[in-house]
Amino acid sequence: MARQTTLYRYLTGTDDASFCHRVSEALSRGWVLYGHPTLTFDAKEQRVVCGQAIIKDVEGAYAPDLKLSEQ
Repeated sequence: MARQTTLYRYLTGTDDASFCHRVSEALSRGWVLYGHPTLTFDAKEQRVVCGQAIIKDVEGAYAPDLKLSEQ
Protein backbone atom coordinates (compact mmCIF):
# COMPACT_ATOMS: atom_id res chain seq x y z
CA MET A 1 0.00 0.00 0.00
CA ALA A 2 1.36 3.45 -0.91
CA ARG A 3 2.17 5.65 2.00
CA GLN A 4 1.33 9.33 2.15
CA THR A 5 3.62 11.90 3.75
CA THR A 6 2.87 15.49 4.71
CA LEU A 7 5.78 17.78 3.86
CA TYR A 8 6.40 21.03 5.73
CA ARG A 9 8.30 24.15 4.66
CA TYR A 10 8.71 27.55 6.25
CA LEU A 11 9.39 30.28 3.72
CA THR A 12 11.06 33.47 4.94
CA GLY A 13 12.26 36.64 3.31
CA THR A 14 12.07 40.39 3.09
CA ASP A 15 8.46 41.60 2.96
CA ASP A 16 8.37 42.48 -0.73
CA ALA A 17 6.94 41.30 -4.03
CA SER A 18 9.68 38.68 -4.38
CA PHE A 19 8.55 36.94 -1.19
CA CYS A 20 4.93 37.05 -2.33
CA HIS A 21 5.93 35.48 -5.66
CA ARG A 22 7.77 32.65 -3.82
CA VAL A 23 4.64 31.89 -1.80
CA SER A 24 2.42 32.15 -4.89
CA GLU A 25 4.70 29.78 -6.81
CA ALA A 26 4.55 27.23 -3.99
CA LEU A 27 0.74 27.48 -3.91
CA SER A 28 0.60 26.93 -7.67
CA ARG A 29 2.67 23.74 -7.17
CA GLY A 30 0.14 22.28 -4.74
CA TRP A 31 1.46 23.54 -1.40
CA VAL A 32 -1.15 24.85 1.07
CA LEU A 33 -0.83 27.67 3.60
CA TYR A 34 -0.41 26.36 7.14
CA GLY A 35 -1.17 28.83 9.89
CA HIS A 36 -0.87 32.58 9.84
CA PRO A 37 2.01 34.52 8.30
CA THR A 38 4.53 36.06 10.68
CA LEU A 39 6.31 39.41 10.57
CA THR A 40 9.30 40.74 12.44
CA PHE A 41 11.57 43.75 12.09
CA ASP A 42 15.29 43.28 11.45
CA ALA A 43 16.74 46.39 13.10
CA LYS A 44 20.24 45.76 11.79
CA GLU A 45 19.09 45.61 8.15
CA GLN A 46 16.18 48.03 8.69
CA ARG A 47 13.69 45.74 6.98
CA VAL A 48 10.54 43.77 7.70
CA VAL A 49 10.99 40.00 7.41
CA CYS A 50 8.00 37.75 6.89
CA GLY A 51 7.47 34.02 7.09
CA GLN A 52 4.79 31.59 5.99
CA ALA A 53 4.48 27.90 6.77
CA ILE A 54 3.22 25.67 3.97
CA ILE A 55 2.42 21.96 3.73
CA LYS A 56 1.87 19.44 0.95
CA ASP A 57 0.73 15.81 0.95
CA VAL A 58 2.76 13.54 -1.33
CA GLU A 59 2.82 9.83 -2.05
CA GLY A 60 5.65 7.82 -0.55
CA ALA A 61 7.57 7.62 2.68
CA TYR A 62 9.48 10.53 4.15
CA ALA A 63 13.23 10.61 3.62
CA PRO A 64 15.60 13.23 5.09
CA ASP A 65 17.33 13.74 1.72
CA LEU A 66 14.06 14.78 0.04
CA LYS A 67 14.47 18.16 -1.66
CA LEU A 68 11.41 20.03 -0.42
CA SER A 69 11.77 22.94 -2.83
CA GLU A 70 11.50 20.51 -5.75
CA GLN A 71 8.20 19.00 -4.60
